[in-house]
Amino acid sequence: MASTPINVSISLVLYALLAPFSLFLSSSDKVFAFDGDQTFHTVQISSLRPSSVCSPSTKDHSERGSMKVVHRHGPCSELNQDQTSAPTLTEILFHDQSRVNSIQDRLNFNKAQKISSKGSRTTLPAKSGNSIGSANYIVTVGLGTPKRSLSLMFDTGSGLTWTQCQKCVNSTRCSQLTSATGISPGCANSTCIYGIQYGDSSTSIGFLASEKLTLTSSNVFPNFIFGCGNNNRGLFSGAAGLLGLDRDPFSAVSQTASRFGKYFSYCLPTPSSSAGTLTFGKGVTNSSTVQFTPSPVHPKARSFYFVNIIGIKVGGQNLSISESVFKTPGTIIDSGTVITRLAPAAYAALRTAFQQALKNYTLIEGISIFDTCYDFTGYDTVTIPRINFLFAGNIEVPIDISGILYDVGLSRFCLAFAGNSDASDVGIFGNVQQQTLDVVYDVAGGKIGFGTGGCS
Repeated sequence: MASTPINVSISLVLYALLAPFSLFLSSSDKVFAFDGDQTFHTVQISSLRPSSVCSPSTKDHSERGSMKVVHRHGPCSELNQDQTSAPTLTEILFHDQSRVNSIQDRLNFNKAQKISSKGSRTTLPAKSGNSIGSANYIVTVGLGTPKRSLSLMFDTGSGLTWTQCQKCVNSTRCSQLTSATGISPGCANSTCIYGIQYGDSSTSIGFLASEKLTLTSSNVFPNFIFGCGNNNRGLFSGAAGLLGLDRDPFSAVSQTASRFGKYFSYCLPTPSSSAGTLTFGKGVTNSSTVQFTPSPVHPKARSFYFVNIIGIKVGGQNLSISESVFKTPGTIIDSGTVITRLAPAAYAALRTAFQQALKNYTLIEGISIFDTCYDFTGYDTVTIPRINFLFAGNIEVPIDISGILYDVGLSRFCLAFAGNSDASDVGIFGNVQQQTLDVVYDVAGGKIGFGTGGCS
């Protein structure tokens, strides 16, 4: 790990320095209003490319303990100083698919489990854990006394918060045990050992600790449980750990419920913008633009945040998609998945409508999970249809242009969605499509809200 290990024998203070992220209250049932043309975007090609310069944030990061969120590979990330270590497009999409596979494996409610028997042996299908994937949004926290700044990935699809801690001290003989067992020894001594193996082979192994979590001077949580990782390997790319935000009792959301009532929100910045925000508790900024859709607890997957998509608009027109296409597998919203995954029938309808709207541009061969790509060489501006998602409760959510076209380099851009391989696979509303939106989680109230202008 890139950060300096923390000696767990000291009193630990987890101080969230995340940037200004406001939470919002519900408003009327009106849909979002647009400025200008409600059916198409006309944008400059240059504005679709990631910026190489970090622009100062206009947010006040000090109020209500709000925390700064940056894109892991964006210009404002301290982890992005060495451009040579940045993942390639192929790597990002490969690891994103690994995360999607592991999520769908866990949520594989509608497929029969295959069991094979040979003699007295029975083989069950292996279930992988969460996948770190690209996990491309991070927050900076302070940990320890005195406080040390650490960059953590935050993830609504994970529960346990963990970070790298200093390795425990072993005797010489214990340290030599690896040669005999092939496995590094652990320090148990009445402590609770945890181990997480993610779907992409990333791992964190260590022990549970209970210390003080401090969001602000007036928001302090004693006995916060987190993982002190002694052996962390995988796709962390300099990040010092993970902040878990799902519904699990171990998550930061659940452990701060006495003060914040299981209420938090975020705005994810684009790679070109300065910063977004993450906030625990309710706020009032832009509350008039936030509308809520039900987020039911699934009896077989209680930690995930489900949402009910009921339709999609392209260029102002409703696509001909039966609601059952979305309802049968269900859909989760996930901050760690990059690209939204749709049921095959829903994606096919979206792709057809999008290609029809862009029929005057050059369609090129697909790239990785993207199958609808264009070469915009020679164009200064392009005209792209707006895409809106319709959620239960008469909620219409506009997708930012950064969530419609994905820059794959050399003036080539792809439709930033992908189809699942099977109609029974759970859909995922990914973080690229969430960019620039206020996404508000009223966990106790069983609903999730969407608003516009959260990062500005």
